[in-house]
Amino acid sequence: MTTTRVPFVCNYISLVVLRPCSSGHEVLLLKRTGESMHGEWCQIAGGIEPGEKAWETVLREMKEETALTPERLYSADILEQFYEPDRNRISVVPVFVAYVPEGTEPTLNEEHSAWRWVTVEQARELVPFPGQREMLEKVRHYFLDTTPSELLRVPLPSPAG
Repeated sequence: MTTTRVPFVCNYISLVVLRPCSSGHEVLLLKRTGESMHGEWCQIAGGIEPGEKAWETVLREMKEETALTPERLYSADILEQFYEPDRNRISVVPVFVAYVPEGTEPTLNEEHSAWRWVTVEQARELVPFPGQREMLEKVRHYFLDTTPSELLRVPLPSPAG
């Protein structure tokens, strides 16, 4: 008897960017332009390249998609999970949280047509998937309502290299 299995893969990262504002913190959302999720509001996401560590992908994708560099970066200790029917696989995606300075504005690449800074609640209303909404609620709890653990902090490389 042959059984069909659904593989698990970890090929992507997910990044929630936070910036301080007068009412607390805001979340950066980007509007997708490509075939995948065209017109949807999402956090930064991207594929891990061969030989790359997940946190290195975060820094590269953040720079490519928004031209931003984080002041602080954390592993959120959260995994997004979703089934991809076209590939018959389950993607498991590590989530990271980056903080940028107040007043920071992104410069978008061709992958996005618009950006906006919103509250966590607004972000939860704008993103398309239940998993994203759950992830944003966890980010609110562990990174905004409480001080994140330094054990989750990702040391950033020096600007020179």
